[in-house]
Amino acid sequence: MIDEKRIRENLKSFAFPRLSGTDDERKAFNLAFKKLEQLKFKPLSQEFVFSTFYARIYPKIAVLSGFALLLMLFLNFNTIIIPISSILILLLLGFLFTITRKPERIKIGKKLNSANLYVKLNLMSKNEESEINIINDSNREKGVLFFCHLDSKGQRFSILVRIRAIRVWVFSSLTIIIITVCKNYIFVSYSLLFYIIGAFPIAINLISTIFILLNATNNKSKGAIDNASGIACVLELLNYYSNPEFRLNHFNLWFVFTGAEECGTMGIRNFCYKLERINKRESIIFNFDAIANNIYLFPGKKMSGNVKSIYNTFLNNNKGLEIKRNPKKIYFGSHSDGYYLKNNKFEGIGIGDMESYKYIHSIRDTVDKIDSSLLKNLCEMIIDNLIVFDNQT
Repeated sequence: MIDEKRIRENLKSFAFPRLSGTDDERKAFNLAFKKLEQLKFKPLSQEFVFSTFYARIYPKIAVLSGFALLLMLFLNFNTIIIPISSILILLLLGFLFTITRKPERIKIGKKLNSANLYVKLNLMSKNEESEINIINDSNREKGVLFFCHLDSKGQRFSILVRIRAIRVWVFSSLTIIIITVCKNYIFVSYSLLFYIIGAFPIAINLISTIFILLNATNNKSKGAIDNASGIACVLELLNYYSNPEFRLNHFNLWFVFTGAEECGTMGIRNFCYKLERINKRESIIFNFDAIANNIYLFPGKKMSGNVKSIYNTFLNNNKGLEIKRNPKKIYFGSHSDGYYLKNNKFEGIGIGDMESYKYIHSIRDTVDKIDSSLLKNLCEMIIDNLIVFDNQT
């Protein structure tokens, strides 16, 4: 059964700095590997090489180039250097956009090693001792997949500051574009007024650009909330389902620990190739990422019937858990394994705590911020609801 003491012990075990691609991340991988072996499993791994360019260099080049382009278009100097410079910047941004469509293939910048770790539990026949795969009519297997990431990340500024800086940059950029169009094409006779008005969003955009440029990645955060909490939950669920009698009747079970999530979600981008036989529409993913004292659910904008059924049972749970709904309609500067999976047509629910953002990616991300009883109740709620869901399938 679900054991709060074991959850607490796992939280403490994984609460140490483990930046993507470092020996510390490998230490976390080895620790998770050992724990899976202790459960009598033979875990599988997927080694991969990734570049730091997409997560750490590309955003700074993009925002700096964007600011320079906006400034030149706003000033509208009648010199040849303005259109030439604008064209060069647009070509640079176009090139960056093209190569970052598949960031896991980028070879620019520093290249590091990481690995994904996973266990797959196939359905256990009630009358046989051997494991079997269940394939549906479309020759795609149905599964319930639990995800978390092994690595942590420290930054000069907290994730909350970073997300706000990106949002400010985006909205001030849109404001500058609108003012520039009005100044140059609609209200030309009032151009001086628009120059004065536009100075404010230009200044705001510059400040947010400086914040983004000054932000730096380090290996100082213990990553207890982000994401030892997720690791502890997935380990606890795997411990429960290690008993064949508790397996589901219609779904295979996957337990996935990704690497380098904090460096452009490189782990899940590589692991998706392992999921080609999954029926995306009929399977369910659960991504555990940064849970402290509250439960926020991220089901996506469009929910399938399966996700809607699970989501509603969560909202009406009998564990006394208050489920908070994600208030955001637009995602800026905060990507996760779950976000990537949903963009690739997987169905499921992300689980996190938006009120913990003030701690994560900083030295304040420690075990004392986490309510282990909340994690216990969360795991029990998922188990109970999956039993009901499985029986209805």
